[in-house]
Amino acid sequence: MGQFAVIGIGNFGYYLGSYLYEKGHEVIALDISKSQVHKSKDVVSQAVVADATDREALESLGIRQVDAAVVCIGTRMQASILATLHLKELGTKNILAKATSEEHGRILRKIGANEIFFPEKDLAIGVASRLDNPNMLDYLPFIEGYSIVELAPPEDYVGKTLKELDLINRFGIQVLAVKEIIPKGLSFIPGANFQVKDSDALIILGPDEILRKLQKP
Repeated sequence: MGQFAVIGIGNFGYYLGSYLYEKGHEVIALDISKSQVHKSKDVVSQAVVADATDREALESLGIRQVDAAVVCIGTRMQASILATLHLKELGTKNILAKATSEEHGRILRKIGANEIFFPEKDLAIGVASRLDNPNMLDYLPFIEGYSIVELAPPEDYVGKTLKELDLINRFGIQVLAVKEIIPKGLSFIPGANFQVKDSDALIILGPDEILRKLQKP
């Protein structure tokens, strides 16, 4: 069981904290809004009215001991930056921070955030990618220029083995796993002799430019 701090209990922080708590983790959530804290008191281990820009308040709550602290403050950029700075200075070992712009994200990273995320941007890209490419079942950004996607196999893949498809040499992409519906199962790093079925879903890693071409119907 992990220990996590959720700083800022807006919609994102609320769902993040409640999900972690539901999975059996210890979650402390804090916000300056009494109503938000009251709303969250039954879905996390501890919900506290506190100002994350107050270093002493964070220290008194023992935030430095958590496995990860997630700064979910969205609209108040200064508060987000100060909270992240205080967490870093207190020695919190893993800090994740929500950013509302690229500039905001760069500042957060420079002052010590280990990971920056853009919830609205990431969700929008995922939805847009599925609309643009109807064959794509899911999308996950990997590193710049590369992605992991879950792809319904093109018609000309069906019935062929991965060796016959030779995707690595032809396109520079790697099949990480195959979700099999019939029979139901997951083949992780499938072998060269794995034969693709029309009911399978391929989970592949590769360059975005190549993936976009493969995803076109």
